[in-house]
Amino acid sequence: MINLEGPRQPPKNGEPAKALVILLHGYGADGNDLIGLAPILSGQLPHVEFISPNAPFPCEMSPFGRQWFSLGDRSPDAMLGGARMAAQILDGFINEQLERTNLSADKLALVGFSQGTMMSLFVGPRRSEQIAGIVGYSGRLLAEDLLKEEIKTTPPVTLIHGTNDEMVPAEALEHAVQGLEGVGIKVASELRPGLGHSIDERGLEIAKTFLSDVLGEFV
Repeated sequence: MINLEGPRQPPKNGEPAKALVILLHGYGADGNDLIGLAPILSGQLPHVEFISPNAPFPCEMSPFGRQWFSLGDRSPDAMLGGARMAAQILDGFINEQLERTNLSADKLALVGFSQGTMMSLFVGPRRSEQIAGIVGYSGRLLAEDLLKEEIKTTPPVTLIHGTNDEMVPAEALEHAVQGLEGVGIKVASELRPGLGHSIDERGLEIAKTFLSDVLGEFV
């Protein structure tokens, strides 16, 4: 099994973590790409540890980046196969981090960007113990036709997407909302006017509020 590693930010209050946020970066980036969000998102959550693991595989299109799965073949079957392989690795990493911090699943949130959102939405509802929630930026829902058969839990989800996203069309947001709500998952979403494949200040504020709601009680 591949062991994931990446940068982390310990709780701001200097005490043992009472909750955990795992940041999942996009295709061609690495853990350093999202760990910079930790100081922003942790503003109201001094008891939370943030971890931003590097995806398991070298990126085929970026010599210094990483990927959760290949985008060389974007057919549904190929992407599903890649996501399943990465999900096994990510699930193992999540289990390790919960054990290391002695935390239960309801004290864990996933925050993803692009391909990291795809992984968050794939893994989160398929875990047997419900996590606190998922924030997804600029992603899409993979294999929605299989989710009804494979879903085990219904963590709340917040999705943010730019209307001018040139990498993942904005239509993917509504598609994901419909697919998730169709299996009983509560979803909040917001389209950001004029925003491309990126995260803006409003998107960060949405995430801060959501994470405070789902993890703030563990202060």
